[in-house]
Amino acid sequence: MRRRFIPIWFFIGLLLDFYGVLILGVGLYELVRPPAVTVKMAHLHAALWWGALLLGLGLIYTWKFAPRGGAEDEPAARGRSQGGVP
Repeated sequence: MRRRFIPIWFFIGLLLDFYGVLILGVGLYELVRPPAVTVKMAHLHAALWWGALLLGLGLIYTWKFAPRGGAEDEPAARGRSQGGVP
């Protein structure tokens, strides 16, 4: 039985997803209920942009580096264990 490792990039993608959802949620909340004291460039809604960017990057990393099933590696492993040419 072959040990399978989960790439660190998968976990980085999950962290980016988590932070993206949090920041996007704050941005949406600020859009609906603007704070009493605003900053100079509040009209740009930076939290919405950064939250969407982090969420998008996180989804890409999570999808690209997600652990896959063992069906792909099975024929190659079978050929090596029998000593045959794959």
